[in-house]
Amino acid sequence: MLDFAIFAVTFVIILVGAVLYLYPTSRKASGIPGLNPTDEKDGNLQDIVNRGSLHEFLVSLHQQFGPVASFWFGGRPVVSLGSVQQLRQHINPNHATDSFETMLKSLLGYQSGIGGGATENILRKKSYESAINNTLKNNFPLVLKLADELVGKWKSFPEDQHTPLCAHLLGLAMKTVTQLALGESYKDNAEVISFRKNHDAIWSEIGRGYLDGSLEKSSSRKGHYEKALSEMESVLLSVARERKAQRKQTVFVDALLQSSLTERQIMEDCMVFTLAGCAITANLCIWALRFLSTSEEVQDKLYQELEEVLGSDPISLDKIPQLRYCQQVLNETVRTAKLTPVAARLQEVEGKVDQHVIPKETLVIYALGVVLQDSETWSAPYRFDPDRFEEESVKKSFCLLGFSGNQTCPELRFAYTVATVLLSTLVRQLKLHQLKGQVMEVRSELVSTPKDETWITVSRRS
Repeated sequence: MLDFAIFAVTFVIILVGAVLYLYPTSRKASGIPGLNPTDEKDGNLQDIVNRGSLHEFLVSLHQQFGPVASFWFGGRPVVSLGSVQQLRQHINPNHATDSFETMLKSLLGYQSGIGGGATENILRKKSYESAINNTLKNNFPLVLKLADELVGKWKSFPEDQHTPLCAHLLGLAMKTVTQLALGESYKDNAEVISFRKNHDAIWSEIGRGYLDGSLEKSSSRKGHYEKALSEMESVLLSVARERKAQRKQTVFVDALLQSSLTERQIMEDCMVFTLAGCAITANLCIWALRFLSTSEEVQDKLYQELEEVLGSDPISLDKIPQLRYCQQVLNETVRTAKLTPVAARLQEVEGKVDQHVIPKETLVIYALGVVLQDSETWSAPYRFDPDRFEEESVKKSFCLLGFSGNQTCPELRFAYTVATVLLSTLVRQLKLHQLKGQVMEVRSELVSTPKDETWITVSRRS
């Protein structure tokens, strides 16, 4: 029931601990239209609970109050921006950290870059992004091999067999991320299964449990979460020490070990990459294949591009930028699925949107799930239509939201690469078919996820 809203509550609690002045006596955040707190202690917490998720709450908030709106977490006001035009105006030079990474680290109780110096934060961000980029370059054949194995498995299925996208693609993401992040020991399925057990326990509580205090009220759940987090941290520290002793330089943790990061910082960055990398990669692939299964026309157009660019050759890193329609398919997947429905930043300097002043150190939420389906920005916003990304204005809006260009979070760039490899392998060999009558419901958590398993069938291309 609580869905994604947990992230915001925990994130706010951690971030606003450093806030010096947020006009606590005002019933509106600096005169910005919005909700009064329904409870002096909890603010609008119960309103979020009643809506079922933070995303659904923000949809309602912006419908009622417009593109700039405010609400309350506890005794602190929060400003939410819900349109491209308002996001374009938002002046906030906090580019030393990534908003998605900041949220996740805050939830885990890690150093999120807020307390560090700007230079230190920028260097750490560069080390993290460079480690991901180098890992993909060094291990691209492995990514291709894992995609080939999955497609080979699907080719062996009878044409009427139902294929579970969530189970198979989470497995693909888990194998890919663990082997690229932590090394060849995760070729062992037993290691991956053990890792996944803790990963799932941590990620599920990040998606729910704090908002209604249910995690704190349940000693067994809290103990399970803390045990999983502790075990995962111990595993990551152990892997880092082993790789350092072996002096290997092929995977993500090896690249971090070459930097000036402390052992603790390396563990934290490995935690963020493995948690977020698995979730974003899996769900980007799930949604992409789900949407492709609904359109034979899009599949055929993608197939034609793959044939023209690749022929019979396997995909390579240098060919990926030439697959423009494939990029459009993935962009439209992110948009239609609202893949990451909310981002947040702490306002570092006083800002202004429209006539509204946003005080320094205010928490500003980007209601991306609202913006991505705003009819003023996107024609037929609920329709899956990769062709919309042929328009320059659409590309600019998407880039502004941080889903393409220099501001794209590194985990999403990683996911795009893995998804491109999968599509280039799959679509040239198989056709995807949706199951009639299947209804897709979404959990709008830190990453939008199908509520239940989603199924397709596949058939060979003739």
